[in-house]
Amino acid sequence: MKVTRLSQTEDLMPTLGLGTWQLPHIGNRASDVKKFVDLQLQRLQLSYIDLYLIHVPFGFVSDPHELTPCVEPNGEYVLDMNTDHVQIWKSLEQCQKERLIRNLGLSNFNEKQIKKIIESATLKPQVLQVELHAYFQQVALRKFCAENNIVVTAPETFPDLLGHPHVKEIAQEHGKTPAQIMLHFLVTEQIVENMDIYDFELSTAEINILKELDKGEDGRIFNFLFWKGVEKHPEYPFRLPDIEAVKD
Repeated sequence: MKVTRLSQTEDLMPTLGLGTWQLPHIGNRASDVKKFVDLQLQRLQLSYIDLYLIHVPFGFVSDPHELTPCVEPNGEYVLDMNTDHVQIWKSLEQCQKERLIRNLGLSNFNEKQIKKIIESATLKPQVLQVELHAYFQQVALRKFCAENNIVVTAPETFPDLLGHPHVKEIAQEHGKTPAQIMLHFLVTEQIVENMDIYDFELSTAEINILKELDKGEDGRIFNFLFWKGVEKHPEYPFRLPDIEAVKD
């Protein structure tokens, strides 16, 4: 893969994660954080990273000869069962003190896991990146983040919603595309911003129709089960009992 140098500019905000961009979830241990941050900076020819996320709360054992996860003969990934979020976070805080990272955040963590980091952090998480769309609105998690001044971002906002009859009907009513309707709905919910979605307002009835599309956990699409065996990791974030325990 050819790496193109990024310009260090205020107009761009390079965002990387521990376990992303050529380093597939093998660096989720405190002893490796600095090594991988330095490696990513070197490869991108940057002096600092604007936003750095722990991309997933679990980790894999690394092949000693390559920067790839180890896989068992049966296809299951070899899990690093000693993932320690608090120590990983402290290592990232040190990178921030060294001005290698400007802002820190999390991705795909559940509320219980975020709380544990907040309780021990000097620099609290500033961003949480999670799956979020009308089928999976994550109301409780967004409320928790708002209470803790954590900005929620959503890389996945449109599953198969654009063809939903309710969405198409509302789009026709406003002379907008289904995509613009869904983005406006998320803006109304204080989630995202985008172009050309501010010159109309959704009615209370329309907002309620879109809210009713929420399927809760059944609406989740990205569960990482394409990594065979990942659900056996003690920090796999989407285990329903963990999520329900927070609500009780």
